[in-house]
Amino acid sequence: MTTEQSPAIAYTQAGPLELPVPAARAIGVLGTGSYLPDRVVDNAEIAANTGVTKDWILTKTGIRTRRYAAPGQATSDLAAAAGRAALADAGIRPGQLDYIVVATSTPDHPQPATAALVQQLLGADGAAAFDVNAVCTGFLFALRAAAGMLDSDRYGLVIGADIYSGIIDPTDRRTAVLFGDGAGAVVLGPVEPPAGLLGTVLRTHGDLHATIRVPAGGSRIPARGLDPDDKAHYFAMEGRAVRDFVTDQLPLSIKEVLRATGLPETVVRHFIPHQANGAMLRDLAPALDLPNARHHLVVEHVANTGAASVPIALDTAQRAGALAPGDHILLSAFGGGMSIGSTVLRWGR
Repeated sequence: MTTEQSPAIAYTQAGPLELPVPAARAIGVLGTGSYLPDRVVDNAEIAANTGVTKDWILTKTGIRTRRYAAPGQATSDLAAAAGRAALADAGIRPGQLDYIVVATSTPDHPQPATAALVQQLLGADGAAAFDVNAVCTGFLFALRAAAGMLDSDRYGLVIGADIYSGIIDPTDRRTAVLFGDGAGAVVLGPVEPPAGLLGTVLRTHGDLHATIRVPAGGSRIPARGLDPDDKAHYFAMEGRAVRDFVTDQLPLSIKEVLRATGLPETVVRHFIPHQANGAMLRDLAPALDLPNARHHLVVEHVANTGAASVPIALDTAQRAGALAPGDHILLSAFGGGMSIGSTVLRWGR
């Protein structure tokens, strides 16, 4: 029996007989893509509206610039552009897709699902398409959902996309300094073991749901009842509470997923976190206990792009040639809900 095979047991009149059977193919990342809008917004522009200095923004967030969507540009437009790039990278045609999953908390409309619009834009007529909303952790939730539906001859497109510029109060220094717009995508499909997605751990702490919120626009506070000057339709965040949550929960999430996959911290070669705040991520790095991992940060020039954050950073690393076959990559994200998750994959396609 070769190392590429695993045993099965058949019973005959002579007793049990070990039969070699091919190992199942794994599900892994076949291609990556991302898209950023053309408009670059620097700290000076943000500072002028928020009453802080551009140096204060850089010190507090590690962010220099972010991208804003153009008027008339919707989340589905960004998502489709990132999806096309990922499909081209994977060499997969839209018609080969079985599933499209879009992670977003800024959908085009309350309904239908933004993924349905993306399916139309891509011409992926045979694909089932749906959205996932776990705010900034959404891409990891979507990745796990899509991977669970795929088998050895199916393909899925997983996209994280958000336009936060449309829901941010431009005068609020707690949020306006942090967020930008963008989309990132991966194509999932069969890969040869030991490559592929090795394990995912996802958690939601619903008792903290008010920490990150857009209060109005749903069934609890319908938008039609709002005064035009009411800011309840803007994104709101308790910054200190978010930082405390991440400080407590991110190291635990990383330890949990490594324990679940049976891997030591030393094998992780790449750490790709949610690009929430560059200063916070640098402060947290020593507590994560990843001694051999390169931390991939793109937050300086794209800011916090919500569910797009992790796939944009993954695509940036892949296109820079930083990921080698066999490398173990750790993806971690955290966001509203409060939600948190980590995924380990072994690179190979």
